[in-house]
Amino acid sequence: MSDVVVRELRGLAEMDALRRTAGSVWGGAAADMVSSDFLMALAHSGGYIAGAFLDDRMVGCSFGMLAEHGRRWCLHSHITGVVPELQNSGLGARLKFHQRDWARHKGLTAITWTFDPLVRRNGWFNLQRLGARAVEYHVNFYGALNDDINGSDETDRLLAWWDVEPARATDLGADEPTIEIPTPDDIVALRRQDPTAGHEWRLSMRNRLGPLLTTHDVVGMNHNGDYILRTKDARC
Repeated sequence: MSDVVVRELRGLAEMDALRRTAGSVWGGAAADMVSSDFLMALAHSGGYIAGAFLDDRMVGCSFGMLAEHGRRWCLHSHITGVVPELQNSGLGARLKFHQRDWARHKGLTAITWTFDPLVRRNGWFNLQRLGARAVEYHVNFYGALNDDINGSDETDRLLAWWDVEPARATDLGADEPTIEIPTPDDIVALRRQDPTAGHEWRLSMRNRLGPLLTTHDVVGMNHNGDYILRTKDARC
């Protein structure tokens, strides 16, 4: 991925390209999640909007806005995605590290974003690859999105918290009691094959993990795909 350039976007044409790229990642309807004129306003008012380019083609995209969590100013990343053929290439991490550099330059302390607690690969990337924590559980946060990844399922979300400086390493030693909660092997495939079974996983995760996030953070994931929870960190 050394030939891919990640940079901030400018102008209506690049905002249009971001929307098309979002459609390639999440399905055609995702192109309408936000308008190009809103993206222009977001960029003008200090928001973060970036794309990853392979030659002249946008192959990844991300945008977010300033947010206040626990009296700390952060970048809240609304979407970050990579086109299907380049997923698992390391490009997703490059986009997140570009976000981190941007946030550090702006004097922000952390980056937050939401992710589906049922999608194991996203949990592993966020918690293990980046070293973020999941600090809040939100029930049906966005309503039905009806895209290629979420289907019509309810959109429960975990809020990820990623410290900008210094990089946070999670110690998963045995000196403190932990709680482990399993995730499905591939919820995206399961939702397509058996929506009822997928929804049963949703309710199970909501009922088990949701109440625990008042007193615990999700700090990692083991090799079985189980979330690892520890008592909350008071920093956020």
